Amino acid sequence: MPILAPFPGMEPLARGIAAGTGADIQPVGLHRFPDGETLVTLGGDPSGRDVGIVATLRDPDRLALPLRFAAATARELGATRVGLVAPYLGYMRQDMRFHPREAVSAPIFAAFLDECFDWLVTADPHLHRSPSLSALFRIPACRVASAPLLAAWIAGNVPDAVLLGPDSESQQWVAEVARLAGRPYEVLTKHRSGDRAVEISLPDSAVFRRGTPVILDDIASSGHTLVRTLEQLRRAGAAPAVCVVIHAVFADGAEEAIRRAGAARIVSTDSIPHPTNAIGIAGLLAGAVKTVAGAP
Repeated sequence: MPILAPFPGMEPLARGIAAGTGADIQPVGLHRFPDGETLVTLGGDPSGRDVGIVATLRDPDRLALPLRFAAATARELGATRVGLVAPYLGYMRQDMRFHPREAVSAPIFAAFLDECFDWLVTADPHLHRSPSLSALFRIPACRVASAPLLAAWIAGNVPDAVLLGPDSESQQWVAEVARLAGRPYEVLTKHRSGDRAVEISLPDSAVFRRGTPVILDDIASSGHTLVRTLEQLRRAGAAPAVCVVIHAVFADGAEEAIRRAGAARIVSTDSIPHPTNAIGIAGLLAGAVKTVAGAP
């Protein structure tokens, strides 16, 4: 029987994955010393067993070394294979050099994880120019898509929804959610000139006034895309919008800013533990773990 080794805060999601895989749960202990170093302690004996470490990478700089320590320790103590279940996979954004001498971090971080793990499972990674995870990773890497779960939640909770995608890059997956939910959709125009400088243009259409706007975003970090969209919808006379987010990164003050901008409700998947979590993805992850962890 395999072991799931959740990092602190990931135990609820790990229990959901274990229910679909039959895995034992042995939490990883992290103790941070005053100087910033981390002591990693495995929760049980991994000898002769497959181990899947469960850690969402909302804060990858802080977690990278503990991940490597945990994986190396599991191997040292006899684990047969060590994988990573990272519902949110950080460092996928910078997949090309936008300005001179910038680090192209996506392939560098992927190579780091390749060195640490034998397989990877993640949800809706933020891929732009990379066609698939296999273009970045040498290890078996499986992505699950939350679109069916988002569609089911929307159909069950916002029956008059009009879906809005934040930019052209969201076109394909927003269209899929809309198809599954049986609802209309529009795609906005976004221009970003900095981390917190975003301009949003609504489509030349009145469709979003014919129901409840549901703004879909794969990652809410600064929250500025959602804030600007909510402001534009309010000016256009639309009903208060529901915000549905896959990865609830929510930097400091982001959630409060979105609520102040007029969001009727903010809902996220549990890829990152957060009070807005309402859509569980453990079942999707469990299926992927059974598939990829069993690969040679």
